[in-house]
Amino acid sequence: MLTSSAAHRQTATRAPRPPRSQKQEYQEFILQRIEEYKNAIPRGELLEIGDEAVRELQASAQDQYLLTEVLLLEHVDRIIARRLRLPSFPRWRQKHRALREAQREPTHWGLDPAHPIVPWASRLEAGDLVVVVGAAALAEALYLAAHDIEVFLVDQDLGAVEAAEGRAVNEQLGGALQALVINFGSWFPDLSPSLVVLEPKSLANLRAKDRASLIADLQVRTRSGGVHVVLSAGASRQVIPLAPEALQGLYSGWQVQGNRRSKRSGFTATKPPRQADTVSNVSE
Repeated sequence: MLTSSAAHRQTATRAPRPPRSQKQEYQEFILQRIEEYKNAIPRGELLEIGDEAVRELQASAQDQYLLTEVLLLEHVDRIIARRLRLPSFPRWRQKHRALREAQREPTHWGLDPAHPIVPWASRLEAGDLVVVVGAAALAEALYLAAHDIEVFLVDQDLGAVEAAEGRAVNEQLGGALQALVINFGSWFPDLSPSLVVLEPKSLANLRAKDRASLIADLQVRTRSGGVHVVLSAGASRQVIPLAPEALQGLYSGWQVQGNRRSKRSGFTATKPPRQADTVSNVSE
């Protein structure tokens, strides 16, 4: 965690997610590729695979067991896996290790090595949780997820959230990153993050009241000693950019530090340890 104080741990409301084994990640990879194949082929072709599975099972069963729907579905998956020539676990593990090493470099995601979130990837610990506000910060979310950190990405745009989920799956990070559609300024999931990454563009269309409500909610939920990284808004054709400086006034009492090393940076705000807020303090 970002701090080892007792107050920091007391604010957690979710039990830490146990780390996933490589076997679990491998099974997720295999199942995802099989489902992608099923969704990509015509229904008639999928039925033909089912017929092939029935013939193979009947030929090998020799009346030793009853052909059930579960057995049939499992064998359909095996046939598809053969067709796709999916890798064995040892071969997948070798490639997966190389992929993960590449994903842990900020440049893999188009991020500058001086990006303000880069130092936090090594400072977060097991049990820490990151909230990323705004699908425009997907690269930051995936970079942190590649370091085995549990990441929740939230946005109001359903299409953007679905695209984020698809990218995470393709990068084999679907188990570490969850994307949620929420209405900013009203409800927020019951999370206690150690780090919040906020993309100002996602808040540009909000009323000032709703924007302030969302940030206040996040501040209360953030663990004592936790950090908010507010990114640069950048250019946008769809909305008028919201300058990070416009949000600094909402961080009264926090330790605010500007980030000058990266063009994409805005500012970093640290929650003082004395602010031992709990989620129960969040106003309805």
